[in-house]
Amino acid sequence: MENKILYCKQCVMDSVGNPEFVLDENGVCNYCHEYRQKEKIRIKASGPSNKTLNDIVSKIKNSGRNKSYDCIIGVSGGVDSTYTAYKVKEFGLRPLAVHFDNGWNSELAVHNIQKTLEKLGIDLVTYVVDWEEFKDIQLSFLKASTPDGEIPSDHAIMATLYKMASKYGIKYIISGNNFKTEGIMPRLWAYGHIDWKYIRSVQKIFGLKRIRSFPHINITKFVWFTFLKRIKLLSILNYLNYDRAEAIETLQNNLGWQYYGGKHYESTYTKYYQGVVLPNKFNIDKRKIHLSAMILSGSISREDAQKELCNPVYPYKDINVDTEYVAKKFDMTAVEFDELMKKPTRTFFDYPNSHKTIDFLRNLLGILRKNRLYYS
Repeated sequence: MENKILYCKQCVMDSVGNPEFVLDENGVCNYCHEYRQKEKIRIKASGPSNKTLNDIVSKIKNSGRNKSYDCIIGVSGGVDSTYTAYKVKEFGLRPLAVHFDNGWNSELAVHNIQKTLEKLGIDLVTYVVDWEEFKDIQLSFLKASTPDGEIPSDHAIMATLYKMASKYGIKYIISGNNFKTEGIMPRLWAYGHIDWKYIRSVQKIFGLKRIRSFPHINITKFVWFTFLKRIKLLSILNYLNYDRAEAIETLQNNLGWQYYGGKHYESTYTKYYQGVVLPNKFNIDKRKIHLSAMILSGSISREDAQKELCNPVYPYKDINVDTEYVAKKFDMTAVEFDELMKKPTRTFFDYPNSHKTIDFLRNLLGILRKNRLYYS
């Protein structure tokens, strides 16, 4: 029984690589139940949503009077952030685009960002990270052997957006995050994007360099930005009937945008990490969480999602070449990188962290959202 794989009857989540997976008496998993509880608060595209969205757009415009920009948008070249840029301009807003360059951009990502912003007439600020320092932090997470190895990028992106908003006196950050494709996330798979204590502890244990210029934000700064400076992080796609397939078609037809073949595959490291490292080291297929969220949001059928999962998670012909490329970027041989991948797996619980405090803040924001005192 210990080796038996459990499958959810409603989505495509299962117990593979997921010790916190639980089924109820009807064969429905805990992630489905969590999604249904949260969607009432997080998805706004029903009922009086258009009025709510129009009110928010008006507030953003008013907040930006006599300023060059009224909002910040993060751009990666991916579907969600590009569609967000497209819609923001459609709403008549004046965004400043911010791109975090961590050294792993694909050529197609750079092309998509340039073409999109030129066509939409959006100014761009690019933050180029100190590669040697950032590389050492990424290596520290590989050495820590946790499945949340992309946390350094996620954390730095968020920190950069808040700091740019503060620098330009902008009160709204409009994010491409959306509940319909990202509303499911096992915490052991991707924890810590706001937990500076966790990131700092991993680097202290495994890193060779001191953190000097890496953009970061701790809990105190987050509270300061959010509640004192009143900078709002808004997931605008939650206020729309967002359909990812329709968004891709819109971007291709109107902006000449080109698809990468997978969610967040605009980054060569993300593509490799999700397609090779997670499945082979941690037995995690991250497609399951996105497809499951899309099933629950009605964007895809369970049968079509199951068919999608039958496709290889990564092109077999590219694995060896891409492994050599990634290893070389880390100043390692493919053999040395393979040895790193063989280290016993761990979770964020094995390192100092602030998850209790962060859980409290999330619950607080959930209460504020429910009572319409905080929009996100």
